[in-house]
Amino acid sequence: MFKLPALLTIAQVDDCKMQLLEEIATNDVITFDDSAVTHIDTVGVQLLLAAVTFIAAQNKVLNWNSTSCVIQESVKQLGLNEAILNQYLNA
Repeated sequence: MFKLPALLTIAQVDDCKMQLLEEIATNDVITFDDSAVTHIDTVGVQLLLAAVTFIAAQNKVLNWNSTSCVIQESVKQLGLNEAILNQYLNA
């Protein structure tokens, strides 16, 4: 399981990206846990969108039923609620 950090902002994205790439490289099924996320910025949302796309391109499975209201609200504010992330958001 890949636990997303509490702060998923430009300051944390590089570290999170490296950890995420390791998770994807070593697993065929990737499970996101976003329960700890308390703040996300546009760069954080972009990372999630890129991760979802990359996981699909690698023919791997993503299990993610978002429970983070912070992520869901940010995605809506950015107008991405109809994009690829929509399938994982509860909103």
